[in-house]
Amino acid sequence: MKRLTLLLTTLLWLGLLSNVAHQQTDLLAIVGATVIDGTGAEPKKQTVLIRGERIEAVISPNTPLPANARILNAEGLTLMPGIFDLHTHLPYASGGGVTGDWPKNLKAYLYCGVTSVVDFGTYPETFEPMRRLIKTGVVEAPRISLAARMTTPGGHGAEGGRGEFFSLEVSTPREARAAVRRVLPYQPDVIKVFTDGWRYGAAADMTSMNEETLSALVDEAHKNGLEVLTHTVSLDKAKIAARSKVDVIAHGIGDRDADDELFALMKASGTTYAPTLAVYEPRARDILTPLLDTVLEPAVKTGINPPLIPPQTPPLKPAAGSAENGDAPRVRRWATLQRNTAALRKAGVTFGTGTDAGVTGTHHGWATLRELQLLVAGGLTALEAITAATGNAARAIKVDAERGTITAGKLADLILVAGEPHKTIGDIEKISKVFLGGRELDREKMARDIASPTLSAIPAVKAQELIDDFERANGRSQLDTLWVNSSDAGVDPSKIVFGRVRRETNNQALSVSVRMSEKERPFARVSIPLSRGAIEPADARAFRGVQFDARGDGEYRLIVPIYNTRSASSYFSVPFNASPQWQTLKLDFASFKQTGSRSPVQWTGADLLMLSFEVARPAGSFGWLELDNIKFYR
Repeated sequence: MKRLTLLLTTLLWLGLLSNVAHQQTDLLAIVGATVIDGTGAEPKKQTVLIRGERIEAVISPNTPLPANARILNAEGLTLMPGIFDLHTHLPYASGGGVTGDWPKNLKAYLYCGVTSVVDFGTYPETFEPMRRLIKTGVVEAPRISLAARMTTPGGHGAEGGRGEFFSLEVSTPREARAAVRRVLPYQPDVIKVFTDGWRYGAAADMTSMNEETLSALVDEAHKNGLEVLTHTVSLDKAKIAARSKVDVIAHGIGDRDADDELFALMKASGTTYAPTLAVYEPRARDILTPLLDTVLEPAVKTGINPPLIPPQTPPLKPAAGSAENGDAPRVRRWATLQRNTAALRKAGVTFGTGTDAGVTGTHHGWATLRELQLLVAGGLTALEAITAATGNAARAIKVDAERGTITAGKLADLILVAGEPHKTIGDIEKISKVFLGGRELDREKMARDIASPTLSAIPAVKAQELIDDFERANGRSQLDTLWVNSSDAGVDPSKIVFGRVRRETNNQALSVSVRMSEKERPFARVSIPLSRGAIEPADARAFRGVQFDARGDGEYRLIVPIYNTRSASSYFSVPFNASPQWQTLKLDFASFKQTGSRSPVQWTGADLLMLSFEVARPAGSFGWLELDNIKFYR
């Protein structure tokens, strides 16, 4: 009977092949590999056929191959789906103190076999240009799900010195539903919610989202086809998240041991647990493995001094005499996270994978592979960890119809590994080949691009003369960009109110009012990106400087961040004065001076990102500024 079934299957298969023989699309057969399909099934030798960007069939090694198939001999290798990371911050460099080169970060993911990422580090204005640059091939990238961020006033996600444009702040169910509807025009892929204000026992708690508000937010998101992933780090808030039916808890529960109530709630709601162990792992020094040595850009690598050492699983123990030894909050939290990993796995809770990559010491691409090793050290089997990073993660964000498993009809996002990661999870770092949509990626070129000391090239847009006269009815600038605000960081930042007011001439101007914080050097800024989300630089070499009408109460600064700076605190600036009477000011580019960086940067005028108007006054005082008719002049 088995022989007959095999014969019939073969005949059917050959018949199907004959029907499509006329197709010109190249057919690739990966033969000889042990296949981990991402479903949790035991690995076995199979042949995987790829036509175009999709998997055409998964067949027995004994099934005859089509005559026109191009054969890739993968004997001794393991074939598995591309890996997911459900928690990344693409614009952030992982070494601290430098501006993240997000195209390089994306290449690091691909180099490491991470073919799908969920990004929490951007905001809606950046979605369109990022997607366009990826779609047109300017930026090579894995498949990206971009998240709109939401939090509570005074909550985590709101303390970075950026205004509500970056993380929408909600306090009530009505506000939560309105916030979801507010971001829908930007077409976010998911919603990221900061639900938990616990600061790990190392700092005062911030505000947290109540259950009614979170439930309303999740309900509204689900009605609009959006999954919700949360920053949830404590047991009580995890129970609220599960009762609210969030799709993914994208952080680890580190305050107390998980209990039966949580297990039942998460299983009933189908909430996936992605504990981001990689960001919490205590270590007395950075781990510079051979793979990490390849995927770190030079600006980050220079901050890692220890010699090259192999990865260790279980994870590194804190060194004797280090600050990470003993009863430090970080060490206690790590022990709790490991216990909870084992307990949640034993209880049958579904695991996914996320890293919080971009946070200092949590490196893009490599950290995802490290996360799998840490899951195994925490109690999962190697196969369970791989399933968490593939099929489970795809289901968590509802993309499993297209990817996550090696199944006929799905996208051929695949990796070949020189080893047996389902037996020895450390082998996951031995990436041999990466396929994205059936196309083998040039990992050698990626490595060269990452190793380059220069920023990735992003074509500049031509700067327009008129930037904003505040007359557009939709509230956007004449560049079709959105004014944003920023300030000193922390839970008690300077407070900014800005909007349009009438001038004496019956046209409109921008009015900015600031109550300075009680910090030592408080400041507040309103900024106009020169392209959507300031993703693409603007070439203003056709102009001599910036002109605008202003009135105010003293000295201010005009700040111009540029693309070719490596330091987040480096920019060009020039002071100016404004009195209570309107006046027209012209600030020549030649008068701008570099600020905030130890390394000299050449002003070219070809890579401007935005214009930022800064109000800086004594702590606790007030300041104001009004602006109109902002333009470049020749």
